[in-house]
Amino acid sequence: MIQFIKRLFKRQQVDFKLLLKQGAMVIDVRSPDEYELGHYKGSTNIPLNTLPQQMALLKKTGKPVITVCRSGARSGMAKSMLLRDGIDCYNGGAWISFQHKIANSHVE
Repeated sequence: MIQFIKRLFKRQQVDFKLLLKQGAMVIDVRSPDEYELGHYKGSTNIPLNTLPQQMALLKKTGKPVITVCRSGARSGMAKSMLLRDGIDCYNGGAWISFQHKIANSHVE
């Protein structure tokens, strides 16, 4: 029974580097001021409160989206919003951790 519960709540590992290689977009949902203090190179800043106005544009690209923020909380909210709108989305968590994950992973 305990193994079943562990499997039920086990997080699935996401290969972010592979997603990027396949054309995924990285959306940083922090405020512009936070973004300017540092961000993942190649990310686009779309603050969480303006995300609803950008849904149609993001959907039109047909690309998967990886959301990032400062801690992973706002990016998790953004992921939920994007998934509800039918956009393939993954929570990259904190942008600085995401950057390290990409730098320390490899794809053949």
